[in-house]
Amino acid sequence: MNDLVSPTIARRRVRLALREARETAALTQQQVADEMEWSLSKVTRIENGDVTIAPNDLRPLLTLVGIHESAQVAALVQDARIARRRPNAWYQAPGLREHLTDAFRRLVEYEVEAAEIRYYSIYFIPAVLQTDAYAKAQMDLLGDEVPVAEIEARRSARKRRREALLARSDAPTLLALLDESVLRRPIGGSEVFAAQLRELRRLTLRGTVKVRMIPFSLEAPVTNNASFELLSLSATQEESMVLYRENGLADELIEDDSKTLRHRDRYEKVWIEAADEHETLDFVRATLKGIRD
Repeated sequence: MNDLVSPTIARRRVRLALREARETAALTQQQVADEMEWSLSKVTRIENGDVTIAPNDLRPLLTLVGIHESAQVAALVQDARIARRRPNAWYQAPGLREHLTDAFRRLVEYEVEAAEIRYYSIYFIPAVLQTDAYAKAQMDLLGDEVPVAEIEARRSARKRRREALLARSDAPTLLALLDESVLRRPIGGSEVFAAQLRELRRLTLRGTVKVRMIPFSLEAPVTNNASFELLSLSATQEESMVLYRENGLADELIEDDSKTLRHRDRYEKVWIEAADEHETLDFVRATLKGIRD
């Protein structure tokens, strides 16, 4: 079963087990570093998931933090081996991998495991809900800031990511919270924008995604964060979340519980106050009518 786990998920399981065990043993990261004769930064990077840990380093570390049960040790050592592999996946293909960030590749792997995904957008339709034409128009806005080859690779990756996510028989619950401006801004021109709105309406009506709009008139605790994607890897554990943010020129994937929980709390507050799914669909229909007229 472990062989089916992605390196990103395997790395996460190792780092979370190590952090939990260290805290249970009442050890600080500095104490672990001293006992293992490592730098503090190495311990921090392992627990943050920034680097993998070699199985030969993991075994004595497990003993130090109090993980002795043979089955758990074997499972974590196996996860450590998997975490150091390069997955044989579409986003690792030559000609594509070099144009995609590590954060993006990890995001795609986490999407495979996600139970719920929340999108908060203040400017564009979320990437996985975009039509090809809308995606192209958005990418074209980057202009001279991003090389043409990289833009084409990103477009291809976005399409394949969308297809992989939406075609899953066990697809996660998708929730999209969109600023009203997103449903007004005619990215790509009227024809492209209208096609995008029709696609959003289709996905909503078939139950693929729940979409709510944040009206301009809403006086609610709207988060001042930029657009983000929040992935829940468990339907029952609130702390099992990762956050992805991307601004066109840079991106990051955050696994810090305090930050992911804060974004989740803000999201839920605004979701409750926003226009519901029916009101949002009515707004989309009205916008489409205005484009036709």
